[in-house]
Amino acid sequence: MTVDSEHVLTEVQGRLGHLTLNRPERINALSLPMIAAASRALTSWALDPQVQVVLIDGAGPRGLCAGGDIREVYEGIHGRDVPPGAFWAQEYEMNALIARYRKPVVSFMDGIVLGGGVGISAHASVRIVTERSQVAMPETAIGLSPDVGALYLLARSPGRFGVHCALTGHRLDGPGAIHAGLADHLVKSSDLGSLAVQLRAGVVPALPVPGPSAHPGWIDTCYSAGSVEEILERLRADSGSAAQAAADVISAMSPTALKVTLEAIGRAADMTVDEVLEQDLRVCSRFLHHRDFVEGIRARVIDKDRAPRWNPSTLAEVTRRDVLSYFEPLAA
Repeated sequence: MTVDSEHVLTEVQGRLGHLTLNRPERINALSLPMIAAASRALTSWALDPQVQVVLIDGAGPRGLCAGGDIREVYEGIHGRDVPPGAFWAQEYEMNALIARYRKPVVSFMDGIVLGGGVGISAHASVRIVTERSQVAMPETAIGLSPDVGALYLLARSPGRFGVHCALTGHRLDGPGAIHAGLADHLVKSSDLGSLAVQLRAGVVPALPVPGPSAHPGWIDTCYSAGSVEEILERLRADSGSAAQAAADVISAMSPTALKVTLEAIGRAADMTVDEVLEQDLRVCSRFLHHRDFVEGIRARVIDKDRAPRWNPSTLAEVTRRDVLSYFEPLAA
């Protein structure tokens, strides 16, 4: 076992390159050193003929990864740590590396898998969820747009299910993650250990193939609207409790983040993974200069009062020009 960073364990076991996120006290939240260590291991194994399969998993009982270390990003914004732009650039390079890896990459998406945890797992070629999985992109709750290339996947979800997930940050169970296109196979959590041993032979064994799935009709009806305002109107007009709950969730999110997210997922439908990751860098870099992102982190992570004061506070105040400014090329 090699400790490439304090919180990343890497080991070649037979034909398997095994990468474990090892920060269980923070549900393996990704720091910049962890991203760098994971990228080094993946790059090395790509060139190592002994390694035929790569496995990515997380230490501890709570989950694979709770996302990027938002507290570290907050400190970076205030000049006390790594600049967030550097954090995101290296994270997205790692996501791209996984997405185009020439060897099978298996990810164990057991337990909590949020934000950056989706980025390090859902671009793998064999994505395994369990009965414990809770998978989500909750960025609009902190005044940000879903990133790590997740919109590439959600834009290809059936119907408008991906739009629902992107705007609300809805937590998906294992079957839901498969339906959304974020995972492939459902395996019992208790069977992951034996599966990891099988992978040491350098071959991915046959895994259960899920049957057809569907989502409620109100999702396509409501989220096919062309604006966040109209989506909310349709949700409010629906008599079902699930639609009303979705409307309540969306109404609590950053108006700016919501409008930028709807624009971003629409564009992602016609993009490659690399193009979506490039878009993520442009969009998230712009959010660094918007007070909603700092306010969202404050409300969710720092003070934990869960009472963000968004500015602008209403959807009507966020103009089309405001939204488009997030997609302009970054200065060289």
